[in-house]
Formats: sequence, C-alpha cells, structure tokens
Amino acid sequence: MKLDKVIAVRTSKTVYKDGDRAIKVFDADYKKSDILNEALNQARVEETGLPIPKLLEVGVVDGKWAIASEFIKGKTLARLMEENPDKLDEYMNLFVDIQLDIHSRKAPLLNKLKDKMNRKISETDLDATTRYELHTRLEGMPKHNKVCHGDFRPSNVIVGDDGVNYIIDWSHATQGNASADAARTYLVFYLKGEVENAEKYLDLFCEKSDTAKQYVQKWLPIVAASQSVKRNPEEKELLMKWLDVVDYE
Repeated sequence: MKLDKVIAVRTSKTVYKDGDRAIKVFDADYKKSDILNEALNQARVEETGLPIPKLLEVGVVDGKWAIASEFIKGKTLARLMEENPDKLDEYMNLFVDIQLDIHSRKAPLLNKLKDKMNRKISETDLDATTRYELHTRLEGMPKHNKVCHGDFRPSNVIVGDDGVNYIIDWSHATQGNASADAARTYLVFYLKGEVENAEKYLDLFCEKSDTAKQYVQKWLPIVAASQSVKRNPEEKELLMKWLDVVDYE
C-alpha cells in the first residue's frame, strides 16, 4: 500500500488514493475491533448486490490498521449539490431513492440496530430516568431486518463516472428499522445547519416510502441519544432539545 495522495480527512482516519485503490488509514488508537467490524460490514453489504466499492484488503501500514477498497471515480452527491444548487430537488430525489434501495436489501449477519441503540443509550450521560424512557421507547418500536446504512448523507454517495451511484462508508451499518435510518439522516442534515434540506429530505422519504412522518419522528430522541455519545460540545444543545421535547408514552 502506498500513501501518496490524500483524498479525504475525517475524525481519527485519513483516506489515500493508491492507483485504483482507496486506502482508509486509522489512527493508532482506533479500536482494532471497530476496524475489523467495518471491513466485515462492507463485505456483508457487498454480498447484497448494492453498488459499493469492493473490499480488497485489510492490513497494517506504518503500524496503523488500514482498509483498502476499490477507488471510485466520480463526485459525491454533496459536491454536486453544492455545484448545482438549481438541481437540488433532482439530487434529493436520487438521494432518497438510493436509501430506499438500501432498505430493500437483507443482510442477516449484520449486527442488530436495536442492540446498537440500546448500547448507545446506556453509554450516554443522560440521567437514569431518561435512559429508562429511551430504552422503553426503543423496545416498543417494531422489529425489522432491513439493511440500514447508519450514516447516510450526500457525502457518502459517489455519482460514478461510469453512471453508477456508489454508497460508501459502511462502518455504522446494521439491520433493523428503516425509519430509524431515516431519522438519523434527518438529524445529520439538521446538525449541519441544513434545516430546510432536513425537512425536504424527510418529506420526500415519507412520501416515497409511504411512511407517516410521526413514525420517523418517534425515532428522533433515540438517534439523538446515540449521537450524544460522541460528546461533541457543538451538538449538545440541539441534541438535548430533541430529548426534551418528547412526550414519552
């Protein structure tokens, strides 16, 4: 693996281009189990037939763990949205259609979304009463087994030069309820300050999937609690708002 050209820098990881490969190199203190789980997620999702970069290799570069995947030539949907604001509606429709395709797939060996959310709620700094209410709400939500991306955002879709729309970054993938995945995407837009896009996205998702908006919104306090585990001070106030405004049943 050669680490010559940096193509993306994210928290605790850097992505390099090496010929026809994209190599994601993790910081030295990144948990080995999380890295191997990400590679396993990618392999399992690849088996569903979804258009994703092929997993090529997992190894160690300069003492750091790395995942090598097929390099995809193209532009992210996020970049296209920025460059062509007049086509936002067209791109948002495409974005939702891709997510619905993800949700139409099954990968029985992926971790369960409910298990992950229960664990995240337990890891929060929330008081015991709020944690109990969230666990109870989560337990009452319908159990599904659809592939859920877990961090579906426009920057994780590459519109390939070959005409194929590729989905990247499967580190948070689980199987579970599609509306939880939609609530997570809505929150992603909102946390970036893209409130109008958040509402546009949610309206489109609910329309195309024939899902009641209230049903997706019931997941918001759960995904907000999960996000709060990252303890990003810039997000805390908004996430706490999602938790405060909920009337628990």
